[in-house]
Amino acid sequence: MIRTSGLTKRVPTSEGELTILQDVGLHIETGESVAIVGASGSGKSTLLGLMAGLDIATEGEIWLDGQKLSDMDEEQRALLRARAVGFVFQSFQLLPSLTALENVMLPIELKGDPGAGDKARELLERVGLSDRWRHYPNQLSGGEQQRVAIARAFATRARVLFADEPTGNLDTATGGKVIDVLFELNREFDTTLVLVTHDERLARKCGRIIKLVAGRVASEEPTAEVAHA
Repeated sequence: MIRTSGLTKRVPTSEGELTILQDVGLHIETGESVAIVGASGSGKSTLLGLMAGLDIATEGEIWLDGQKLSDMDEEQRALLRARAVGFVFQSFQLLPSLTALENVMLPIELKGDPGAGDKARELLERVGLSDRWRHYPNQLSGGEQQRVAIARAFATRARVLFADEPTGNLDTATGGKVIDVLFELNREFDTTLVLVTHDERLARKCGRIIKLVAGRVASEEPTAEVAHA
């Protein structure tokens, strides 16, 4: 599903070139759930953005859903994301002028699939928001907004879901509920899940944990639950 080889990302700064990622090689299988962990500045979010085709590597190759991203222009990468990728961000990134229902309907309509309203209502019911679908984001709590974002991410039956600190703006109890919803839908849709997190509870729910240190892969290990299954 996702493979990187020799992946390196450098950016210019006032003090010279800064290496954010260096020679990262990964292989994530279809249907696998992987947590990317590491200290702030270790390159986690940069790696996620590169694998999702949101950014361009300085060196190395990335394959996403069988497509080599370096052979594609931005329009082609955008089409691939629309077809195969879902996102959940720490900041929710809901459109404030749209209701919860309309936010979930939007990617379905953009993809050209029929029955957007019915599909969106079903997903909002699945995440426990059947009575909140007419509300705008500013009328919803943080946990409710993130559940809308999760429903939106699964709306087009994406083959891979990228999540960047999905519980980062939530308290512990609310974050726990959001985690449960995320993994319940992920199992049902058999989605490949790649998430960046500082939350150990969240990381341990994944099948594998990849740790970055100073832009390099320091370790890869199955979680205790998987290792002892």
